[in-house]
Amino acid sequence: MIIRSKAPLRLGLAGGGTDVSPYSDQFGGAILNATIAMYAYATIKPLDNGKIILIATDRGENYELDSTEQLAIDGNLNLAKGIYNRIVRDFTHRPLSFELTTFVDAPPGSGLGSSSTLVVAIIGAFVEWLKLPLGEYDIAHLAYSIEREDLGMAGGKQDQYAATFGGVNFMEFLANDKVIVNPLRVKEKWLHELENNLVLFFTETSRLSSSIIEKQRENVSAKNEKSIDAMHNLKEQSQKMKEALLRGEIDKIGEILHDSWQHKKQMADGISNPQIDSIYETAMNAGATGGKISGAGGGGFMIFYAPYTTKYNVISSLNQLGGKVMRYTFTNIGVTTWTI
Repeated sequence: MIIRSKAPLRLGLAGGGTDVSPYSDQFGGAILNATIAMYAYATIKPLDNGKIILIATDRGENYELDSTEQLAIDGNLNLAKGIYNRIVRDFTHRPLSFELTTFVDAPPGSGLGSSSTLVVAIIGAFVEWLKLPLGEYDIAHLAYSIEREDLGMAGGKQDQYAATFGGVNFMEFLANDKVIVNPLRVKEKWLHELENNLVLFFTETSRLSSSIIEKQRENVSAKNEKSIDAMHNLKEQSQKMKEALLRGEIDKIGEILHDSWQHKKQMADGISNPQIDSIYETAMNAGATGGKISGAGGGGFMIFYAPYTTKYNVISSLNQLGGKVMRYTFTNIGVTTWTI
């Protein structure tokens, strides 16, 4: 028997950062994101030899461990170990023996939510294998709880919910970890137009998002007005983005992205840098009307809105900078599991 799972990565289009505590607890956050056909994959093969084998093929890591109720969180594939520990603690109450193989289409620190998406994919595989009674909200909240509480990893809430639900969603983040996912019924032709005009560029760099997010959290805790006002504006931009998509005013998205980027840079130090600024200026000079970093900032993927046929000039200009323009398509399907 083989159990498989895959969960989609996401593009954060507006409101990024307002899903991070303590801002979301104090003021409420709002984000608009869309999942794309790039995935995190998990495969479980049950064993009966009392061993646990963890294989991260994209990272070139492979560990064999004795099956126990709790695995040591020692810096080696902590995500997989943290998920296993929680599954045993909350559900099976006994050790499990299996081989877990994972792969992610984007590298860590890419800004596409790769770590959280991997957590959702692994949880999905365990849910499929053990027939756990978990719905979409349950899976997303469990993924968030494992990352943020059990493993102490800094970050927000949007990635887990995007990977679980899939599609284009307007998400609201309220106090006490309450999350409301509002799927948007965007007309197909408007999604095609957005997909056609939105350029995804990998800067060929990654960053440690946790350090940027910690600065953001500190700014809110310290009541830094500049940072908090920036987050207020980002939340407002997510509402504008939602209205533009639903009304088919797609070319407004470039302007919204540009305004969002100006505010995002005010949230914390390290979100932008000279390389990112240069890339942004190059895309704008080539015909883009707006853009932003996808994720916390500092590196990874950037997105640009290029209306009409300007994307070809934008792509040509970006390709000269040493990064890589990535082809993608939107997907409206969240975490998917099956057994062979």
